[in-house]
Amino acid sequence: MQRPIGIFDSGLGGLTVVRAIRRRLPAEAIVYFGDTARVPYGIKSPRTVTRFAAEACRLLARHDPMCIVAACNTASATALPALAERMDVPVLGVIEPGVAQALATCPAGPIGVIATEATVASGAYRRAIERQAPEVRVIERACPLLVPIVEEGRSPDDPIVRAVLEEYLAPLADAGVAAVVLGCTHYPLLKPAIAAVLGPDVPLVDSAEAVADGVAARLGADGCLAHTDAGAGEAVGPWQFFVSDNPDRFREVGGRFLGAPAEPVTLVPTETLSATPDPVEEAT
Repeated sequence: MQRPIGIFDSGLGGLTVVRAIRRRLPAEAIVYFGDTARVPYGIKSPRTVTRFAAEACRLLARHDPMCIVAACNTASATALPALAERMDVPVLGVIEPGVAQALATCPAGPIGVIATEATVASGAYRRAIERQAPEVRVIERACPLLVPIVEEGRSPDDPIVRAVLEEYLAPLADAGVAAVVLGCTHYPLLKPAIAAVLGPDVPLVDSAEAVADGVAARLGADGCLAHTDAGAGEAVGPWQFFVSDNPDRFREVGGRFLGAPAEPVTLVPTETLSATPDPVEEAT
């Protein structure tokens, strides 16, 4: 049986990573878990985020994945070291690929980062940028309303979206940022609205494509890929989705993220996820 690539997020935002990986590695199987009952992770404590992320990884581990992608900036910022230590397969995050792309786009800065409260509070993006380019100025801005806005299905041209973005992005515009990292996998769905507020001269860095390239490189080096690239007429790998709440809404909204039907979807209640003691939490 073909081993899949495991991917998880707090809700639907990680489907932007699923879409990028499917484009890059169309022949590979994908298993996705969206913790829709407990979204958003961005307003929760690091301990809680680590526990939720560990439960997601344990669910994905049942499918014998080649690797697991934490397609959640909050989990990548707060839980990745604990997850990587405890899991038997590689656990990849989204922060380092996004930072590398931002510095390649704008090596002199300043670089803006918009993300959830937890991601900004963790300082993960700032530290990652400082490790590679300590001279580059970083301006971070927490945007706690954007994940619920995306999950509600509001369009980029919604006046409410525009008003919220104008308030959130004003400090970045005032600072004259040369590029902005979309530090949450939900935010690409608001890219047109963000670009309209910041103007055409400020590139927006979406790490999903960089993550897909990183997954391909890591699994290729490990000799795990079913196919390096899909040729003409080659079968597309299967995908399946698991959620902790409201699979009907996931099907409806998930299609907008994927550009394809989000099927099949299976409900995994949170009491099932938390039934087994969490080794990561016990170790903290």
